Amino acid sequence: MGCGSQDSHESIVSNIKLFCVFVPKSRIVMRPVNFDLDVMRSFVTGVELGSFAKAAQKLARSTSAISAQLKKLEAQAGSPLFKKAGRKLALTDTGEVLLNYSKRLLSLNDETITAVSELKLKGWVRLGLQEDLGSFLPTVLGRFARAHPDVRVEARIARNADLLNRIENGSLDLAVAWGGVKKNGYQETIVELPMQWIGSSHRYLDWRVESGNPLPVIAFDAPCPFHSKATDALNLAGIPWHLSFTSSSLNGLSAATEAGLGYTIRTALGLQSGTELLNIEDRGLPALPSIALTLHRHEANPNPLTERLSSMVVQAIRSEIA
Repeated sequence: MGCGSQDSHESIVSNIKLFCVFVPKSRIVMRPVNFDLDVMRSFVTGVELGSFAKAAQKLARSTSAISAQLKKLEAQAGSPLFKKAGRKLALTDTGEVLLNYSKRLLSLNDETITAVSELKLKGWVRLGLQEDLGSFLPTVLGRFARAHPDVRVEARIARNADLLNRIENGSLDLAVAWGGVKKNGYQETIVELPMQWIGSSHRYLDWRVESGNPLPVIAFDAPCPFHSKATDALNLAGIPWHLSFTSSSLNGLSAATEAGLGYTIRTALGLQSGTELLNIEDRGLPALPSIALTLHRHEANPNPLTERLSSMVVQAIRSEIA
């Protein structure tokens, strides 16, 4: 059977060309851009760790694979994600926006996986937290509770010594505490954070190191790692000090600091309104060391329920400080 004449073929080709020329732009359908969550995870992990080489190691990928993923992400975003800031790289405006949405998408993805997991978690888990984490970790606990409606979560906010004692005697399954205190069970350093001198953001404290007057210090009663490290630093620098205010709660310390009763010591994590980080050179204050925020578990090999909650808590803290 013949396929038609040459004139017929030319007519068809001509009509196709005319259709391509005159098709309105409004009718051209663009394929949607679908971001790859795996690529986003590499991006977020690299930013959180401050190194894409570390991200490659953590995600068990080669550095060249991570680099290819970042190029793909920039191509999809249609704009550079990084800019030079001295010897380091900083996020562009596009990078900042993409980082925020990537975290949200990955969080939703992980919550979805948890929710549809074949492992139907049931039981009871007891968690201890520092007050510094009270502003964002309850959101994590809410996600966990929605994903596992048959799990009963009991959370307690308490002082460091109380949390560690409860881990020791088994009345808590896991806790997040300051300092790398050696206790029985499992320990994991979540992050190292610099200790900071903190003062009121709107009430000036009339104290100068040259005056020789004691520095008014606001702190928890001992034992407290912040209290001991700060007073050790003051003693080493030969700066006299006195406790002007003590409290059993972080809110109490923050209120006294905001009122201008003295300086307190904490990290930038969970910084309260009305307070600010101080420039130690301007105020004549001694430098402070870093402190570890540590995950403690009563059992080195916990049940899947405790393991799952531990993972979510660690991820949330690292995302918060990124």
